[in-house]
Amino acid sequence: MSRCSRLSRTFSVALYHSRSPCRRWQRVALGLGATLAAVPISQSESTALTHEDLIKRAVSLVTDGANTFLSQTTLALIDALTEYTKAVHILISLQRRYAGLVGHISEKEEEAIWQVIIEARVKMNMHREKYLSFEARWMAAVSLSEKAAEAAYQAGADSASVTAHTHIQMAQSQVEEIKQLALKAEAKLAQVQVEEIVVKRIEEAAVKARKEAGNLPAKEEVPEQYLRED
Repeated sequence: MSRCSRLSRTFSVALYHSRSPCRRWQRVALGLGATLAAVPISQSESTALTHEDLIKRAVSLVTDGANTFLSQTTLALIDALTEYTKAVHILISLQRRYAGLVGHISEKEEEAIWQVIIEARVKMNMHREKYLSFEARWMAAVSLSEKAAEAAYQAGADSASVTAHTHIQMAQSQVEEIKQLALKAEAKLAQVQVEEIVVKRIEEAAVKARKEAGNLPAKEEVPEQYLRED
């Protein structure tokens, strides 16, 4: 195919697409020949919609995306917080059992129990790091939604703004409820650990007292004749 034929074919394809009645993108000139794709509109809508209408439609798309992002990060954070809270309660149960066995088990048994407790603590810390990671993303999503809601308000898209604010409030309420459960679990764990320390010190003091009592010299017996009265 000759160069002229190729050019003719290229321009024919371009002309066909320019006349197509399908949906097209309204474009805004930026300078130096560059263009920016804005809100997709149909051929029939292109002359009916004003700039205000297009801005409202665009900001509605923004709030929809922000709401979706917030919903996903909220679900992820709630799941991570729930798993972390479960891990904390498991550790609480193990440490309470250990506190009840102090002084009644051998050193080997105590070491085995401590290995289980250490593993549970490692898992708890892993879940904590995971929920903190999701919390950072969730906070970014909340900030983005707040900005989107403000942009919608400034653009006159009141419905989109109200919807975004409602979405933010619901997400914050749900996360706060689950987080309070996690905080209560952490408080219980701290209390159990204090009780465990107290029990262990009492047991150590009792063991020390028994050892000292066992090391005391036996009382010397006084001959019977010295006990008789003259």
